[in-house]
Amino acid sequence: MQLGPALREVIAASVPLLHAHCLDPWVVIGSAACALAGAPAEVADLDLLTSAADAQRLTALWPSRLDSSYTPAGADRFRSHFARFRFPGMPLEVMGGLELNQAGGWRPVRVNEIVHVQVADIAVPIPSRAEQIRILESFDRPKDRARAELLRAL
Repeated sequence: MQLGPALREVIAASVPLLHAHCLDPWVVIGSAACALAGAPAEVADLDLLTSAADAQRLTALWPSRLDSSYTPAGADRFRSHFARFRFPGMPLEVMGGLELNQAGGWRPVRVNEIVHVQVADIAVPIPSRAEQIRILESFDRPKDRARAELLRAL
C-alpha cells in the first residue's frame, strides 16, 4: 500500500484521538478508504463516517481546529452533522449520521463490514472492498464511480 505523506500525517495526528474520544463505531470512507484499501486514489481529505453524537463530541473537543468557513457540496444529495477540521497533512471531514437522498427519500449510509488496516502501527477502520464499492456506487457521482472502478481493479 503506497500512501502519500499527507495521508500518513493526518492519520498519525487524528486516528489515535478518534480511538480515544469517539464512543460509537466510526470508519474512514471516500478517497482515503480507497487508498487505504490499496487503490491508486488521489486523496485530498480524510472523510469519516461517525454517529451524530460523536460528530458533535468532536466539534466540542476541537473548536480551534474547526474550519467553519467550509461548506460541503451536494446538500441536495447528502446530509449529516458535518464538520471540517484542520489537521497536519490534510483536512479531516466528519459526517455524523450521514444520509443519502435516494428514490424514496433520505436513507442512512451504513457500513456492513469493516476491516482494519495498519498505518504505522495505528489501526484504521475502513469498509471492506465490497462495501466500499457498494457505498461509492450508491453515491452515484462520477468521482465515486471512478473510485469504485479502481477498487474493482485490485
